[in-house]
Amino acid sequence: MAKIAILYCKRIKDHSCIGCAKCYKAMKEKNGAFGAYDDEIELIAMTDCGDCPGLTVPRVKLLTEVSQNLDRPFDAIHFGTCVKLAMETAGCPINFEKLKVTLEKKFGVKVVLGTHSY
Repeated sequence: MAKIAILYCKRIKDHSCIGCAKCYKAMKEKNGAFGAYDDEIELIAMTDCGDCPGLTVPRVKLLTEVSQNLDRPFDAIHFGTCVKLAMETAGCPINFEKLKVTLEKKFGVKVVLGTHSY
């Protein structure tokens, strides 16, 4: 079973999608980036990116600590499609390629950009 966490854009959430309904639908239907999983997907945690500018690493550190203390570790972090859109159209300061390397090295999890295709 794939155990994932999703980081959404703190500034866009509930503006481009209410209640992350698109991410939940995509997980169920294995749409978008979730199509890469052959097995079931368990959503372990969902939280915001930490806000601008560049507070993602401390946010993931806290998320990792909490999930491990609850005996619910995750093996992948998906940056929501809202984060991807913010980077493309709203001047989000995240340098995803650099951040991906940092998070994978520091926390030992797979990092994916995007969730759904709609």
